[in-house]
Amino acid sequence: MESEKIIGIDLGATNIRGAVISGNEISEIKSQRIKSNGTEEEVLEDVFSLIDKLKEESTTAIGIGVPSVVDTEEGIVYDVVYIPSWKEVHLKKILEERYKIPVFVNNDANCFALGEYYFGKGKGYNSVIGLAIGTGVGAGVIINNKLYEGANCGAGEFGICDYLDKVYEYYCSGSFFKNVYNLDGEKVFIQAKEGDEIALKLYAEMGIHLGNAIKLILYTYDPQLIILGGSVANAYQFYKETMWQQIKTCVFTKIAERIKIEISELKNSGILGAASLYYNQLV
Repeated sequence: MESEKIIGIDLGATNIRGAVISGNEISEIKSQRIKSNGTEEEVLEDVFSLIDKLKEESTTAIGIGVPSVVDTEEGIVYDVVYIPSWKEVHLKKILEERYKIPVFVNNDANCFALGEYYFGKGKGYNSVIGLAIGTGVGAGVIINNKLYEGANCGAGEFGICDYLDKVYEYYCSGSFFKNVYNLDGEKVFIQAKEGDEIALKLYAEMGIHLGNAIKLILYTYDPQLIILGGSVANAYQFYKETMWQQIKTCVFTKIAERIKIEISELKNSGILGAASLYYNQLV
């Protein structure tokens, strides 16, 4: 692990970012815009352009995280978010044929969890859930020191489980304020930081919903640690109390007492996690 050089690629809505990871060292990050509304081939050219800047003769492998459903065995990505032309792209095959080294492809939530497990708050634990909370809710599941994807890369999709009259992510993501109260989430965050009473009450309400989502995670996977990431994690102080109040209503009291919840502090978790796809397959 110390001597291997792994390229980690984080494919986003408008930018693609990457770096070379060797041991605990990360190289200078390269970034460029992508033609999100371009053809499949045009977006691929943007991916090639970035990798070409990072790859060396000694590069061991490439890992890439994509916001989509992924056939991880074949490395096929489907219906990539914000890239309409990427309906079915055989990304692993395309990149391996071009670069002649192993390529690993997975969704971005799984990469977030792996990044935390190998480089962040998850180090030293054997069962970890990385819960990414932004406009939606995604999660990566690590059980017995290995990423658990499920048979169809569908494990960890807690956010789209039925809850109340909608699904969990409707009520416990950054979209909660818009969905339920037709308010701008960023403005509510600013108001909460200023001590606005209404904004703080809204966050307290969201915390109850998030606590219920975490109870679902405890009942299904019973991890040692849950790591919160994404934009909503920055507001943890505003919903922490009600979230924990709800967690403590868990029927299995010892699970609620023992679970640890941390806030991600890892920079570039998407890139580090994408590179960690290589380490994960060695387990």
